[in-house]
Amino acid sequence: MPQGHKKLVGAIELCDLPELEISQLNVRVDTGAATSSLHVDNIEEFEKNNEQWIRFDIHPDIHNVERVVRREAPIVGKKQVKSSTATREKRYVIDTPIVMDDMRWTIQLTLTDRSEMTYLMLLGREAMNGRLLVDPEFEFLLTGKD
Repeated sequence: MPQGHKKLVGAIELCDLPELEISQLNVRVDTGAATSSLHVDNIEEFEKNNEQWIRFDIHPDIHNVERVVRREAPIVGKKQVKSSTATREKRYVIDTPIVMDDMRWTIQLTLTDRSEMTYLMLLGREAMNGRLLVDPEFEFLLTGKD
């Protein structure tokens, strides 16, 4: 497969989730995870326009955990996921656009409690397919932040 059109990313990058109004989020690039996941709290299911939606709290700023915002999104499904601690859990799945560098595409995100983890978001293989190549030796290759 030609790799000329793919962007090189490091183990940690910045991303925006514009529909969730989250920007400059540190994301852990994880080729070991199939699905991407986002840390949220206080998940609440509700109905809107005869569809199942979900409401949740998120801390968009890793440097200010006091700041909490409430977001909502339509549920696209539920997925059985094996976490890094090998426990199985059912997670809500949403579709949301992601922006990294000058690229924007829609990814599936599972919502879970990642409070024990360093990063609020994991970017898994499914979201990277056809777009990104990973060099785990580096961080912030897209932004040059290092």
